[in-house]
Amino acid sequence: MVLAAAEACEDKKAEDTRILELDAVDAGFTDFFLITSGSNERQTQAIADEIEIRLKKDFQTYPNSVEGRRQGEWILMDYVDFVVHIFLTEKRAYYDIERLRKSAQTVDQKQLKTMLVKKTAVARAKPAKKAVKKTVAKKAAKKAVTRRKPAISKAEKR
Repeated sequence: MVLAAAEACEDKKAEDTRILELDAVDAGFTDFFLITSGSNERQTQAIADEIEIRLKKDFQTYPNSVEGRRQGEWILMDYVDFVVHIFLTEKRAYYDIERLRKSAQTVDQKQLKTMLVKKTAVARAKPAKKAVKKTVAKKAAKKAVTRRKPAISKAEKR
């Protein structure tokens, strides 16, 4: 979703788009910040609209909250896993969020794609290993049941 939002920014000619991967210890409320700039209020609003439309269409999700859309100076969109900050260029320079999050790493889109591919592969491999272990355990239990000799009743012993 972060990548789709960054692509939406590019489509609306946003300036200086950056993705910050936040340190889990420093910021436990979200994983990424997407920070971008527009040259005027109409452009920042158009960027926010495009992000919302794209994520709704591709991922069937809406932001939990949106702040500052009417003014268009600093629009904040909270998608839980990531937060989008859309600034007017001068407001971005004034607030300088990148400086406030010194522990955050700037990640470009290519790096993020490869990182997400690796995380997805690891996440998909873990359930498969558990399923294999369960299958092996079930087969072992079946063999143990079939190897047992059936109990002989008293009538059969006579």
